[in-house]
Amino acid sequence: MPSISNIDPILHRIRVKLYPNNFPNVEGKYLARTSYDSSLSIENICAALKKRGGFTGSYEDLVKSVRMFLDEAAYQLCDGFAINTGYYTIHPSVGGTFDSANEPHNRKKHPVRFRLRTNSPLRDLASKIEINIEGLADVSGYIDEFRDLEEESINSLFIPGNQFSISGHKIKLAGDDPDVGIYFVPVEDPSKAIKVKRIAENSSSRIIGIAPDTEHLHNRIEVRTQFTGSGSIFLKKPRVITGDFVVEAA
Repeated sequence: MPSISNIDPILHRIRVKLYPNNFPNVEGKYLARTSYDSSLSIENICAALKKRGGFTGSYEDLVKSVRMFLDEAAYQLCDGFAINTGYYTIHPSVGGTFDSANEPHNRKKHPVRFRLRTNSPLRDLASKIEINIEGLADVSGYIDEFRDLEEESINSLFIPGNQFSISGHKIKLAGDDPDVGIYFVPVEDPSKAIKVKRIAENSSSRIIGIAPDTEHLHNRIEVRTQFTGSGSIFLKKPRVITGDFVVEAA
């Protein structure tokens, strides 16, 4: 009888869709992108811990304690300490270069950033994740990546007033409909979507602009365009391309 002692159990599953690979010098026809609806809040995780994780204390006290922990961790990070949670380590760093030992710190030239590094417990869990491929994504147009160019964050956060870039497929802003544009759409109230006023670059695979202030923490990125892939033929009405991620205002 064959031994099953060396078979690792599948503990988690991640859903992905396949997108055409448009990156130069990268082999392979398709790239996998995770399929998820939104990021989990502190309240979401604490509710899961209470329901699934076996936490027996008060939910309200749990949320309060987690918030206090995160606030204190952020305080210590801002004092230059790295934070090791066991699963990952966050550490502060200063970007840019200095021209001399006496050059003072400049916030724009030497931005303070926080970087995350995974630790072995999280890497070990990753080896037990099963990937469910849900087929090809809709390739009529999609957003692949949102990047805050000054914070160097990807699909995670943005700072109002910072320059951002969006990469994808068939995302060029084109057409004479007044709704054509890039929108930051608050998850809590999509009716309060804010249109980006300043666009620096506009092509079918990349758009660069300045991030607006939505006055909301969680936001989705939408491209509304009449672009079809042709420079002379446009859709009658704009189609909406929405990123499958949520970015937080910092």
